[in-house]
Amino acid sequence: MSQQDKGGWRSDIAPYERPHMKHSVWQIINTLGPFFMLWYFAFLSLSVSIWLTFVLDIIAAGFLIRIFIIFHDCCHKSFFKNKFANEIVGTLTGILTFVPYHQWRHTHSVHHASSGNLDRRGVGDIWTLTVDEYMASSPARRLYYRVYRNPIVMFIVGPIFIFLIDYRFNRKRAGMKERMNTYITNLGIFGSIALLCWGMGWQSFLLVQGPMFLISGMAGIWLFYVQHNYEDSYYENDAEWDYMKAAMHGSSFYKLPRILHWITGNIGFHHIHHLSPRVPNYYLEKVHNKNAELRKVQTITLKTSLESLKFRIWNEETKKFIQFKDLKPFKSKRIIETLKTKAE
Repeated sequence: MSQQDKGGWRSDIAPYERPHMKHSVWQIINTLGPFFMLWYFAFLSLSVSIWLTFVLDIIAAGFLIRIFIIFHDCCHKSFFKNKFANEIVGTLTGILTFVPYHQWRHTHSVHHASSGNLDRRGVGDIWTLTVDEYMASSPARRLYYRVYRNPIVMFIVGPIFIFLIDYRFNRKRAGMKERMNTYITNLGIFGSIALLCWGMGWQSFLLVQGPMFLISGMAGIWLFYVQHNYEDSYYENDAEWDYMKAAMHGSSFYKLPRILHWITGNIGFHHIHHLSPRVPNYYLEKVHNKNAELRKVQTITLKTSLESLKFRIWNEETKKFIQFKDLKPFKSKRIIETLKTKAE
């Protein structure tokens, strides 16, 4: 974009960077209300059919994703104008989604400030190696990276580890307020689980909550993964890294059916979100449609997004993601270089 274009999108986006109390409260009602109802009906359906329970779990998982988007917006202070309101709603929705508010707010802020920056990777993002880094890695590290990038590990083992285990512990150098918030979140999670297991039995609890948790976790990681991990994404070293380019070219527009945009809180308009995290989820589509320049981004669909599973390593020369099978020429080149070094 030219400097003129930058000014154009700034003026178009500015009116939408303020949350609207009416919209936020209504979103809480139309999200948490159906979620709790579906959870209760899923429990009641256990006496009718386990398959009916599973169907209700799938629907409830969609609303759990939407709850996470509310939590996500609170972390960006874009759901309410009032800081305290964001903290309270963020902490409560964090208990429902098994994510501590202050901890996640910190790591996600780092992600926004460094997305696509090759020199600032490692916090709040998906582990990505460049070709040179992979080729220079030990066999053990290469194997670990391949296992990490395996879809089964990333989308099935990943949600279980991250949401059940990793988020239960404070990060290093966390302040007292962040630590206390993690303890409060854990207490809320364990307390509600204990109460539900006491009231309905642990087997019934697992049959209702288990599939719901796993499906929503898988979908959440998928949404995060697919919107940054496509062939023509954006990665640059710190000296060349540009925030706006990272937002517009390193974050995709995930064009979904309207019902899925609603369920996922419009997070498919990911380029808009990275351009301005202060825009509440219910305004993202309006901003996208407001300025033609903001629609000139990588667009993926449900079908084309599946191709992202192939891309594992960033090639700095071509500035594209490549597959593991594309590494063969680099392996041959490295062997030749090694032999030359030994000969010398």
